Amino acid sequence: MFLTNISRINNFFILGFPGLPLEHYGLVSGLLFVLFIAIAVGNIFLLVFVKCERSLHKPTYLIFCHLALTDLAFGTVTLPKVISKYWFDGSVISFYGCFAQMYFVHFLGATHSFILMVMALDRFIAICDPLRYAALFTNRTATLLCGISWLMPISWMVGIVFDALRLPFCNSNIIVQCYCDHIAITALGCENVREVQVIAFVLAMFSLTVPLGFIVFSYFIIIVAILRMSSSEGRIKTLSTCTPQLLITFLYYMPRCFVYLANIVGFTFSVPLRIVVVMLYSLLPAAVNPIIYCFKTKDIKENLKKKLMLRKVNISTKT
Repeated sequence: MFLTNISRINNFFILGFPGLPLEHYGLVSGLLFVLFIAIAVGNIFLLVFVKCERSLHKPTYLIFCHLALTDLAFGTVTLPKVISKYWFDGSVISFYGCFAQMYFVHFLGATHSFILMVMALDRFIAICDPLRYAALFTNRTATLLCGISWLMPISWMVGIVFDALRLPFCNSNIIVQCYCDHIAITALGCENVREVQVIAFVLAMFSLTVPLGFIVFSYFIIIVAILRMSSSEGRIKTLSTCTPQLLITFLYYMPRCFVYLANIVGFTFSVPLRIVVVMLYSLLPAAVNPIIYCFKTKDIKENLKKKLMLRKVNISTKT
């Protein structure tokens, strides 16, 4: 039995954006709804398009699909509740429902990070050992590595949730965030809060820095390999194959690194600004990534053009 004082706290209340005037509720909920639709439509479109186009059944695009799944799942886990808060005053979330949301928030974040590492490995082998790429990095290899990226965070995320559940909650039950995350929940505990937060922070840093360290190292080697190419045209062409991956990685890691470094040097955000920043770097990339996949990836862009041209021809033929 968990030593949780659930006799006093049966539900949590999602605060959302602190200090937001009532007259702005409609605008904010509308923007969040548009963001949710963009995440859902963009990522589902990518998954269906890659599934239907046999020419895209390659390791790179399978990795893109796994990233799209994490983005879609994260938006589905977080956005509907905060939208309902501002549309229907649905601020209440059950005690265990909040912990379930916390689990998926951090689990999906860690999974996304490790899949980005798999994506960097894909580009590393493709550029540094192109002759053996087809043999070393097959669809099966990509699927296996992405599967490990999904499975690996499960164990320690369960441990993080159990540690938080053991805290006695006897203070406020207001979650100062737009969704339930570890910091917001454990801040409401009465005892051993620091110990639980430190353990979670160490594991979060592991999930962030290990993939980031590999990504930085691999792209350093990739850039060196590109600079050693004799042909400028070859350098540009090879670098262009890395552009989508670099943009996606930049969007995921750079805001997080900025926030962590700001905290280290002593720069603190106000609570409302911190919540806005967290929402932006957590959810905006999920809406932008499908655009990067479609317009910065040659094979997807060419297949899209073919589909559009074929549709125009069919329409003109019917008329």
